[in-house]
Amino acid sequence: MYLKTLHLRHFRNYQEQKIEFNAAKTILVGNNAQGKSNLLEGVELLATLRSHRMARDRDLIRDGDAIAQINATLERANGVCDLTLTLRRHGRRSVAINGETVRRQMDFLGVLNAVEFSSLDLELVRGSPEVRRNWLDTLLIQLEPVYAHILQQYNQVLRQRNAFLKRSQESGVRSQESELAIWDAQLVTAGAKVIRRRDRAIQRLAPIAAAWHGSISGSTEVLQINYAPNVPIGKDQKEEVAQAFLGKIQQRSAVELHRGTTLVGPHRDEVELIINQTPARQYGSQGQQRTLVLALKLAELQLIEEVVNEPPLLLLDDVLAELDLSRQNQLLDTIQDRFQTLITTTHLGAFDSQWLNSSQILFVKSGEISM
Repeated sequence: MYLKTLHLRHFRNYQEQKIEFNAAKTILVGNNAQGKSNLLEGVELLATLRSHRMARDRDLIRDGDAIAQINATLERANGVCDLTLTLRRHGRRSVAINGETVRRQMDFLGVLNAVEFSSLDLELVRGSPEVRRNWLDTLLIQLEPVYAHILQQYNQVLRQRNAFLKRSQESGVRSQESELAIWDAQLVTAGAKVIRRRDRAIQRLAPIAAAWHGSISGSTEVLQINYAPNVPIGKDQKEEVAQAFLGKIQQRSAVELHRGTTLVGPHRDEVELIINQTPARQYGSQGQQRTLVLALKLAELQLIEEVVNEPPLLLLDDVLAELDLSRQNQLLDTIQDRFQTLITTTHLGAFDSQWLNSSQILFVKSGEISM
C-alpha cells in the first residue's frame, strides 16, 4: 500500500497543509515542537482511529477551531481510495471512504495499515501493564477490525458494571444479586472474545518477534512473549474461557462489592516480555530494552503484512536518535524500499548518502511544510 497524499486541516498545529508523497521514504526534518510528530499522528489515526499519545479529540483540533479534518489518498493492490476523518470539538467524529460516510467504524479500519515506532514505545518494556495492553489492542484492531467493536463492547459493559458496584457500595445494599448476575453474564460474554483474540495474536506474534530479536542481538539473547490473562485459559478455549471467567468473577464478587470496582477481566491482563528467562523490565541495559522494542515493531510489520497481504506503512517518530548505530543500521536495512516509511528527525546525520538520495526530504517549521 502507498500513501499518495495527506491533507491536514485545523489538525494540531496545522492550519491547512497538503503533502504529496513521491518516494518510498520520506524524511521530515525540523526542530522539536514544530509539527513532525503531529503529521505522523494524523496517519496513525487514519489507520487505527487511535492516537498513541492517548489524546482526546478536542486536543487534536487546532486552537480556536471547531472541526479538524484528516484526508488521505491511498493506493492499494485493489485500487485507489480516499479516506477522511473529521474530528469535532463539540460532537462525535465521523469517517468517510471515497466521500461516503461510514456508519460503522470497523468498516473504516483496515483500509490503511500502519505501524508507529516512537520513543514513547520504550514504555512497552518499562511501563505499566496498561501500556502493553494498549499496544496489543492497537495491533489487533489492524489484524481484525471487528476487534475494535468487541473491545468497545467490553469497555462499555465494564463501565456500567463498575457504576453498579459503586452504587451498591455507597448504598450499602447487598440484595441486588440478580442484577449483578446480569452484568456478570454480559462481562463474561464480551470479555471472553477479547481474551481469545489477544491470546491468538500473541501466539502469532511471539515467534516472529523472537526471530527478529535473535537476529538483532546476534543470537546472544532469547526473547519470550507470554500472554498472561487475568482469567486463566485452557486448551478448549471457547467453553473454558467463559466458564473460568464466570467462576473467578463470582468468587471475587464480595470483594468487588466492598471495593466498588471490577477486579476480574481482560482490563487486568498482562503481556510478559522475557529475555533469557528474566523479565525484560528488570533485565540489562537500555540498549537491550531498545533491541526488544525494535524486535516487537519489526514483528508487527511482518505480521500485518502476512495477514493483509500488503506491506503496511512504517511511521518512525524521532526513534533513530534512541538507537545506537548497529540497531539503526538493522532497522534501515530492513526497511529499504519494502515499506513506505515516514521518518521524523531533527537532523539528517543518521542517514547515509544512498538513503538521502532515495528519499523525499521535507522541512517542518511551525506547522508548515516545505521542500
